[in-house]
Amino acid sequence: MIRSRAGLSAGALLLATSLALTACGGGGGSEDEGADAKTLTLWHYEGPTSAMGIAWNKAIEEFKASHPGVTVKFEEKGFEQIQQNAQMILNSDSAPDIMEYNKGNATAGLLSKQGLLTDLSEQASKRGWDKALTGSLQTTAKYDEQGIMGSGKTYGIPNYGEYVEVFYNKDQFKKYNLQVPTTLDEFTKVMDAFVAKGVTPLSVGGAEYPAQQIFYELALSKADRAFVDDYQLYKNKVDFNGPQLKYGAETFADWVKKGYIAKNSAGIKAEDMGVAFTQGKFPIMISGSWWYGRFVNEIKNFDWGTFLFPGNKLHPGSSGNLWVVPEKSKAKALAYDFIDITMKPEIQALLGNNGGVPVAADPSAITDPKNKELIENFNKISTEDGLAFYPDWPAPGYYDVLVGGVQGLINGSKTPQQMLDEIAKPYNENLADLGK
Repeated sequence: MIRSRAGLSAGALLLATSLALTACGGGGGSEDEGADAKTLTLWHYEGPTSAMGIAWNKAIEEFKASHPGVTVKFEEKGFEQIQQNAQMILNSDSAPDIMEYNKGNATAGLLSKQGLLTDLSEQASKRGWDKALTGSLQTTAKYDEQGIMGSGKTYGIPNYGEYVEVFYNKDQFKKYNLQVPTTLDEFTKVMDAFVAKGVTPLSVGGAEYPAQQIFYELALSKADRAFVDDYQLYKNKVDFNGPQLKYGAETFADWVKKGYIAKNSAGIKAEDMGVAFTQGKFPIMISGSWWYGRFVNEIKNFDWGTFLFPGNKLHPGSSGNLWVVPEKSKAKALAYDFIDITMKPEIQALLGNNGGVPVAADPSAITDPKNKELIENFNKISTEDGLAFYPDWPAPGYYDVLVGGVQGLINGSKTPQQMLDEIAKPYNENLADLGK
C-alpha cells in the first residue's frame, strides 16, 4: 500500500552526504568478523515523536548499554531517499549495517532477488523471531528466488503491524441511538439510519488509497485465505468476475447510490478525508491504524472509537516495514542483536503505549484503553491469520489502476463490470511477465 510518509523525514541528512560516508566497522562482513565491529550504522525514517521512533530510540539506548565500546551511528533518512536509492546504496561500500525498508515484492523482494540482503532465516529460528510472528506477518518477511513474498528465505523482520479498521464518532452514534454493528447487514442499517437523517455516513478519499481499501474490504467479506493467496501470491488464477471482486465492485457502487459515499469524494485526498472526520463532518471513516495516534492528539470535540469491519475474518493489513541487514553490512552480528532488542517485551510495550501496533507485546502491559483496543484488534486479526495485505500489491503500478477504477464507481463514469475489466488487464499482464 502506498501512503504518505510526510513529516517522517524531517532533519534527514542529504543523500549525497550519506553516499560519501562509508559504514565503519571491522572485518569483511561474515558474522564472526562483524561481531568484532565497533560501530553499528543504522538507518530508519521514523520521526522521533512517532511510536516507532520512540521505541527504537529506547532500543538504541539498550543496545549501547549491552554493547559497551560499540558506537551506534544512527542516520535518519527520508522514506523516499531509501525507497528510490536503495539498490544503488546497498550495492556500494556506503551500505549501512541495518536499515528499515518497505515490505513487498517490488521493494524488499526485489532487493533479495538481487542478492543485496542477508538471509536471516537461521537467526530468525535461533532467536525465536519466527515464533513471535504469526503466519500472515511472516508472509512479508519471506521471499522466494523470484522475489515474491510468502515463501522462501527470511530477509526482513517486522516488529510492528498495521491494518484497516472502522473509526466512528461515538457522539453521533449516541445521538441517533445507534449501536456498533457486528455484521455487514447491521452496518448497512446503521448507514441507512444516518442517510435518513440527512447525514452522509462515510468520510472517503477517492483520489488516493482509502476508497480502494473499502472495495477490498467488501471483496474480502466473500473471501477466504485461498482467495488472498491466489490474488496476492499468485497461487492460482484469479477470476475477476468471481464472487469476491464482483461483490466488492457491485456493493461499492450500491453504497454510492444509497448515499453512504458522497459522489464528490472521487476527488478527495486521504489527508482531507481524515481532517473531515476529525472535524466531525462524517460519523464513520474506514482506513488504517496509522491514523490512530494522530486522532488521539487531534480529536478534542467528540468521543470516538474503532471496530473491525463487521463480519469480516480477513482485513487489509500487514506487518509494518522490515528491519533488513544489507549483504555488505560490516557488523551483521550487531545488527542481529539490535533487531532482537526491538522484539523485547519492554520495547514492544513502549511501542504500543505510544500508539503503535506491536507484533509481540503483552496486552496487559498496554495501559491506555484506546491503545489496548487498537492492539487487541490487531492481535485478533493476526492470530486468526486474517491479514489480507493491500489490494494494490500484486502488480507494479497497480495502485494507480485501482484509484482510477474506484473513482469511476464513485462518479458513475464506470459500471462495476467496466471497473473489473479495467483492473483485470494489468493484473493478468503482470502474471504473464512473471511466467505464471
